[in-house]
Amino acid sequence: MTERYDCHYCKESLFGKKYVLREENPYCVKCYESLYSNNCEECKKPIGCNSKDLSYKDRHWHEDCFHCFQCKRSLVDKPFSAKEEQLLCTECYSNEYSSKCHECKKTIMPGTRKMEHKGNSWHETCFICQRCQQPIGTKSFIPKDNQNYCVPCYEKQFAMQCVQCKKPITTGGVTYRDQPWHKDCFLCTGCKNQLSGQRFTSRDDFPYCLNCFCNLYAKKCAGCTNPISGIGGSKYISFEERQWHNDCFNCKKCSVSLVGRGFLAERDDVLCPECGKDI
Repeated sequence: MTERYDCHYCKESLFGKKYVLREENPYCVKCYESLYSNNCEECKKPIGCNSKDLSYKDRHWHEDCFHCFQCKRSLVDKPFSAKEEQLLCTECYSNEYSSKCHECKKTIMPGTRKMEHKGNSWHETCFICQRCQQPIGTKSFIPKDNQNYCVPCYEKQFAMQCVQCKKPITTGGVTYRDQPWHKDCFLCTGCKNQLSGQRFTSRDDFPYCLNCFCNLYAKKCAGCTNPISGIGGSKYISFEERQWHNDCFNCKKCSVSLVGRGFLAERDDVLCPECGKDI
């Protein structure tokens, strides 16, 4: 007697019929499709045993239903993108959602390299220097008047040249006597320290820091012997080729200030009228 071979679910005999094995249990086609077949996202009908089941992120389609939401062309064995649960072919996705090149206005296709700057996008081959027309790529560039320039071309066309080293000034810089200088080139003629950001003066068109200028050219106070710079509106007293800081112009004997008062000169000293009575 022949052993029975029945559907695991409905128990009907499978002899002479098509069946499907699942977890080593046989099912007739009707029971298998009823119990385990996925429903197609597009037509909502079950995807039977005789149909190919195409899946993407736990969603399923008949092969004939797996097409672009926009143009309806088949997506079988083709690249596609998903947007808000809608499947789109590469072309439709690009036309709808991809960036447009700022230069040629064409779509920048997904997967291709693009350059971005201040909210605009370019094809890599369209992002070029306005002057030499060569692709900028990942090199440094300088934007000017809605155009982009590689650094060498920008320097040749627009950058001022430092009067000291004759090289282009690309950032910052100092203007002295209507001439441009790099900050690193604008130095004190005496000590060679940078003058950018600090007070300075000049002599014979050469710039000096205050210390060097005072030490080299300022007159010395007859009272304290320190230099009198006269810079920044500081006041001083001058008498017979001698100079004093305001605070140093005092009576030699009683030290009272002589600024704005009469005084007497006794050799190298100055005296108030009171102390000078006995001269």
